[in-house]
Order: sequence, then C-alpha cells, then structure tokens
Amino acid sequence: MSEDKRIILDPFGTTVVEDYERLFTEFGIRPLKPLLSEIPNPFMAMRRGVIFGHRDLERVIEAMKSGREYAVMSGIKPTGEFHLGTLMTAREIIYFQQQGATAFYCIADIEAYEDNGIPFEESEKIAINNVADLLALGFDPRRGYIYRQSKEERVKDLAIIFSRGVTLATIKAIYGERHMGLYLSALIQAGDILMPQLEDFGGPKPTVVPVGIDQDPHIRFTRDLADKFQNKFRFIPPSSTYHRLIKALDGSYKMSKRDPMSYFTLDEDPEIIKKKIFNAFTGGRPTAEEQRKLGGNPEICPIFDLYLFHFLEDDKEVIELYNDCKHGNILCGEDKSRLAKIVMDFVKEHQRRKHQYIDKAIEILKTK
Repeated sequence: MSEDKRIILDPFGTTVVEDYERLFTEFGIRPLKPLLSEIPNPFMAMRRGVIFGHRDLERVIEAMKSGREYAVMSGIKPTGEFHLGTLMTAREIIYFQQQGATAFYCIADIEAYEDNGIPFEESEKIAINNVADLLALGFDPRRGYIYRQSKEERVKDLAIIFSRGVTLATIKAIYGERHMGLYLSALIQAGDILMPQLEDFGGPKPTVVPVGIDQDPHIRFTRDLADKFQNKFRFIPPSSTYHRLIKALDGSYKMSKRDPMSYFTLDEDPEIIKKKIFNAFTGGRPTAEEQRKLGGNPEICPIFDLYLFHFLEDDKEVIELYNDCKHGNILCGEDKSRLAKIVMDFVKEHQRRKHQYIDKAIEILKTK
C-alpha cells in the first residue's frame, strides 16, 4: 500500500481515521463485536461500536467472569481541562473498575513536558482539576492508584531497564524521527502500562489499557517490551481496547485547541457550551423542506456523535434518533435543542460534584 494511502497512527501528532475497518488488516487490531456477548455488563460505548477494537481482551474477559485479579490502566496528559476524548477514557476506566478491576490512573506530566513543553509546576495545577473530574465521574480511589509520572520511581526504574532492550532504529520505526525526550516519554509510558504487574501491586495479572486509536503505537511498543523482559518480570502482554475519535463540532475529524468552537470542556460555562452546540456543523440538509423529504446524514454529524458517544444512555433511543434523522422526522434545530439541554444539565451537575472533590484531588496528588 502506498505511503499516502496508509493510516498513520501518531500519539504525538494528528491522527485521522476515515475507515476503521482498515485498522484490522493494517495493524492487527481485532474487532470487538464478536466478543460483545462474552463481556459481563458491557459498557455503553462497547455496545454501540464506539469502542470498536481490541488486542487480547479475551484474557481480561476471562478474569472478569471468573473473579480473578486483573487491572485497568490509562491516564491523561495534563495539558488542559477534561474534554470529550478524555471523558471517554475516564468512563471506560471507571467501567472496568466497577466490574472488579484494580484501576491505575496516570497523570502523564513527563509527556506533557516533553511533548507540549508544560512545566511540571503548571501541570501539577492542571492535574488537580483533572483528578477532581475523574473522582466526580465515579472513580473510586480506595480501589485505585492515581499518580504523577514524575513522582513515581517504579515507572522511571522500568523505563531505565527497558531502554537496554530498545535500539534507536526500533523506536524510530514506531514513532518516526522525534527528539529524544519523546522517546524517553514512550519508555516511561511502557513503565506506566506494566507497573500494575509489579510485585508491589500483586504481581503479573491481565491488564487492559483503554485508549483512543491514536495511542496504539504505545500499546504495540509495550507489548514488545513485555515479551523481551518476560523472563525477568513474568509480564503478561497488556490487553487494550480502542475507541473511535469523536468528530469536532465543526465536522472535522479532530478537535483542535486552535479553534475553541470545535470542542468544549467540562469546565466551561454551560451557556457557552450551548452556543457551541447551536453553531455546530450537522449532517442536515440546507432547508427544512429538503430535510423532511430527503432525510439527514447522521454518519457525518457531530451532534449525533455526541449522543452516540456520551449523552444518551438508552441504546433504543440512539437507534430511534438515527432513524428519525435518516428519514427526515427531526430537524437539526430540534436535535440541537434537545442535546443542549442534556449536555447543560450534565455539565452543571458534573461541575457541582467536581467542586466537592478538589480537596481530595489535592490530597491524592500530594501523596503520590
């Protein structure tokens, strides 16, 4: 396949995926749908195909069903407030925690420094808000471990050990030509992913890492290192799940901080979020008459994405909304009005809960 036709998954840059089916053949990711009936109480995004792929999730499902110990591990790069991409990851971590996993949540402040140039003093302040968001969403710190990369010696020790098993040619093949700090960050992220299997945390165990598809290079890199250092640590190669990347409000394939109207965060004024929703691109027709006659196109609509990914709990309602849009039974203005109310109510309640967790977030980060 020619270079310009290949899908590039870049955890440090821009990833655009128009055809998710190609990921199964190009990267060896496996479809989640055949496993859905085996997953106990599957998460909403799994049922709807938003979480569409996996690597070796079978061993995690077996642990879930048998009651054996397993872990879920992911995190956030502290560059700003919670947005809709980080919300998806957080909710999936909480789902696995509620199904019995020990949950590990990393504040990737070393990556924020190496990739975005954010000083550690600044990322610490951002992280307090991020952790308060996580707690407000339902993360239970009594059955989880939240930490900052820069303060976690076990992660850094693993990165040092792993560095002996990696050549420059290997890491360049995975990540392309980058400055050394990003290669260091990748090694540290491998330490994050495998830390739950250290003896300090009960030893080797199935571990699932929920991520957006753009993060798959980190998963592949870590799985290779787990194999290389299997004799020393007895690591089980980490499993992973992959969610689709939600469309930006302007209809493009990726939200951009350069365009504040292309996304919203959970910290914004609900009235501003409402305005952004009403100004969003849709899959509708130019006129109401054409919409009623020809129907809309929910496949390209970021408004439908918001319902699908986050803001309609009932699967039947999602299907009904899709069909109403497709057959012209609903106009875009009506659709936006309904969504705006749902989102505003959610954000107001989330912000109320988050405020109650700020002190707890400070306490957690001071001890980790």
